[in-house]
Amino acid sequence: MNVYMLKDVEKVGIAGEIITVSAGFASNYLIPHKLAIQITPENEKNYKQKIHLVENRKEEVASKTSLLAQKIGSIEIKIKKPIHNDGKLYGAVSAQEIVDELAKNGVGISKNQVIFGKNIKEKGSHSVTIKLSSQLQPSVTVKVMAE
Repeated sequence: MNVYMLKDVEKVGIAGEIITVSAGFASNYLIPHKLAIQITPENEKNYKQKIHLVENRKEEVASKTSLLAQKIGSIEIKIKKPIHNDGKLYGAVSAQEIVDELAKNGVGISKNQVIFGKNIKEKGSHSVTIKLSSQLQPSVTVKVMAE
């Protein structure tokens, strides 16, 4: 079954493209969750025109996102937390703390875009990934220091 993707679905397709999926997957998941619309011979021409418009917008977004990725890659975040005598934190560094520090540097992201390799529970320098898109995932350096 051919469907036009309304939203990005990881490992399936990105918004604005026509893909072929099984009929069951489309009718049971993509269409009810408003992630895609079924392509019929009557509406196929309209959606093919939309693809060209979406491609132009994607190029603009990709250039803005790559600039944002470069900016994020150059930022070093410093977070002060209370620390035990052995160098471990009383808690862990949260995604919200990283979002707040990035906002101070002029980068607006949501906390679900922050991906930790492992929880930050020790002082020192750590690398945290920021997921801007499925292809662009820059890393930001987080330095945890004693309060």
